[in-house]
Amino acid sequence: MRFSRTSGIAAIGFAISIVTANLIMAPAGLPLTGAGLAEVNAFFGANGHVVGLGSAFGPVAWVLATVFGAGAVAALWASERERGEAWSLVGFAGLILQNVTFAGIMAARLALARTAPADPAATPGLWAWHDAVFTLNGTFLAIALVGLSVAGLRAKLLRPWEGTLGFAAAVLQFASACMAFLVMKAEGPLGLIGLAGWLIWVVWLVMYGIRLIRLRRA
Repeated sequence: MRFSRTSGIAAIGFAISIVTANLIMAPAGLPLTGAGLAEVNAFFGANGHVVGLGSAFGPVAWVLATVFGAGAVAALWASERERGEAWSLVGFAGLILQNVTFAGIMAARLALARTAPADPAATPGLWAWHDAVFTLNGTFLAIALVGLSVAGLRAKLLRPWEGTLGFAAAVLQFASACMAFLVMKAEGPLGLIGLAGWLIWVVWLVMYGIRLIRLRRA
């Protein structure tokens, strides 16, 4: 199997894994960014098994994201080198950074599931860390979206509307990260900015994966 095809399948698998993790935890009542401590303690105290199951998709997602990023660089690097550019590497760096950042988010959730039933006093610090890292992660998603969208458009791997989709998601994610302090203060409409960007990011991932799968060997 061509590596571009493998990486395209990985991109779609990455999208499926992060959506599945959210479909497991969100219906159970996973608190939104800025949620009160009582709600956080209630959820993590009663749903440790749900958090554990949802977190199991994290390592899978990080492996798939890495394969996707490497495949995108492999497909785009020849044309970029001719132009003296490295946008695909910028995008790959964003993917790696979001992998590391989301590991911190998952770790905070697992820690809350462990401590909330027995020691709620640990919740304020853990939840504040979770919300801060979760919101700031939009920076790295934006880097991945911009880098791989620019590289894909210039190599004609992506159609213009697909690149526009990536840029729109990047703007929303970056705006949410810049307003992290306000987003963290309480649940409200500002949190919807990051959510909208995340939903577009998932669609963009699937479209990028399809393009890599269809890419023919030069």
